Amino acid sequence: MVKGLTRFIDGVNQVTGFASALFIPALVMVTIIDVSLRYLFHAGSVAFQELEWHLYAANFVMAAGWAMLKDGHVRVDILYSVLSPKKKAAVDFFGAIIFCIPFCLVVLWSSWPFLLNSWVIREGSPDPGGLPARYVLKAMILAGFGLVLIQSVSQAIRAFLVMRAGRSEQ
Repeated sequence: MVKGLTRFIDGVNQVTGFASALFIPALVMVTIIDVSLRYLFHAGSVAFQELEWHLYAANFVMAAGWAMLKDGHVRVDILYSVLSPKKKAAVDFFGAIIFCIPFCLVVLWSSWPFLLNSWVIREGSPDPGGLPARYVLKAMILAGFGLVLIQSVSQAIRAFLVMRAGRSEQ
């Protein structure tokens, strides 16, 4: 059952990571259009500029759980690389339990009122000509932290199983 949960969480982040990669070609196209309009036709667009950073931010936050799944986050490998699998698992377990999970919970808890308010007022860009639905981007930020949270739980479970068995159970 526990392994099924970790497989499910890993699958969610695998799919979300793949989906977030689709933002990159869109970002490239929007940037090309924006730059072309600005330099060839002297017609800039606030909406295009905002769409650029919205796509980048959406890609970044929605891929954070996938990066954790693929062990792509920054780590000080000087000491970690020489540890036994059991000690690496202990570092991963306590790192998730002491740092990552509580941090994600605090961010989710403290950000929820801002997201709710943003949805209620249908917050848009404060700039003339900007994008109308900033609340969607704010929801993605919370979703991204939710994905990191569940991936941290998956990693902690997996690390606990390795600590208990003394070897990787994948």
